[in-house]
Amino acid sequence: MKPSPIMPLLELRQVSKHFRKAPGVLARLRKAAGLPLPKSAQSTVHAVDNVSLSIAPGEVVGLVGESGCGKSTLGRMAVGLHSLSAGERRWKGEPVDSTAAPAVRQQGLGMQMIFQDPQASLNPRLRVQDIIGEAPVAHGIVPRAQQAEYVQALLERVGLDPAVIRHFPYQFSGGQRARVGIARALAVKPEFLVCDEAVAALDVSIQAQVLNLFMRLRDELNLTYLFISHDLNVVHHVSDRIVVMYLGRVVESIASDRLFGDANHPYTRALLAEVPSLEAGKKRFIAIRGELPSPLDPPAGCHFHPRCPHAMPVCREQAPPLAEIAPLHFSACHLNHMPA
Repeated sequence: MKPSPIMPLLELRQVSKHFRKAPGVLARLRKAAGLPLPKSAQSTVHAVDNVSLSIAPGEVVGLVGESGCGKSTLGRMAVGLHSLSAGERRWKGEPVDSTAAPAVRQQGLGMQMIFQDPQASLNPRLRVQDIIGEAPVAHGIVPRAQQAEYVQALLERVGLDPAVIRHFPYQFSGGQRARVGIARALAVKPEFLVCDEAVAALDVSIQAQVLNLFMRLRDELNLTYLFISHDLNVVHHVSDRIVVMYLGRVVESIASDRLFGDANHPYTRALLAEVPSLEAGKKRFIAIRGELPSPLDPPAGCHFHPRCPHAMPVCREQAPPLAEIAPLHFSACHLNHMPA
C-alpha cells in the first residue's frame, strides 16, 4: 500500500503476529520423556500475516472483518500491547520499540486503546477518580493535588456528571462505563486512539450517542482513530477510510464514501450483501459460504479462495498482492490482474 503524501502518524510495515499453541498434557509428557512431538502439538496461530497500514494525522480508519480475522490483534500491535513477530512499527516517522529506553517508551502515551467490554476493562475495586486519574499522576501530567479537579474536567468532557468521581464501576450503566473508559484513555493526552469494538456491547440508541461523542472529541482534540468493528454500518458512519481484513491479511482499503458503490474484493462485497437494509422490497439473504478457516492452518494462496465464488487455480497457489486499482483504492484479488 502506498504511503500517504503526508507523514503518517502511525505506520505498520509488513507486520505479523504469530502465537505458539500451548502444548497439552500428553505433549508435555512426550517432551519430558525426550520423544518427538506430533505436528499438531507444534502449531502456530497466524493471527496477523504481513500487514502494512499507515494512518495520517486526524484520519479515522475503520477496520472490519469477521470474528477471528485478526483485527483486534492488529489494533493491539498498533499501540504496543502485542509485540511484533515480524515487521516494523513507526510513530511520526520514527521506529518504535516497546522494549526501548524510558524516553522512547514515553511516546507510547500518545497511543491509547479503548476496549470492547468497559465492565471488564475497569478495575471494580477502584473509584472513578483513581481509574481515570492514576496514569496522568504517575506520568507527571498533573500533580496529585490537582487529580480530582483534572478528573472532573474529563468527566464533563465525556458527558458525565463530575459528582460521580467517587463512584465504583458497578454503579454505572453500560453507556456510562463506556464514557469512563474513554475518559481514562484521554487522561494522558493521546493523539491516537484504537477503539476495539468500543460500542458493540451497547444498545443501539446508546451506540449513537457514544459515536457522536467520538466524533466531537476528534474535532475538539484533533484525535486520530483506528476504529475496529464487525459492523460495516458503524464504521461507514464514522470513518474516512475502511480497511477490510480476512484471516490475518488486508484484502481491501477504500474511502468510506465509495464503499457501497465501488467495493472490489469478493469478500468485501459478501460483507456488504449481509448488511441489513431499510429499503422497501424483498432482499434475498445469501450468507458467505463455508466457515472461516482456522488460523492454525490457513489455506495456501489467497486465504479467501475456499469460500470465493470466483476462485481460480491461481488463487489456490499464489497470494494476490495488495495493489492500487484506483486512486487510493487498494485490493488484493487476482481478478484485477486478469487480461481484459
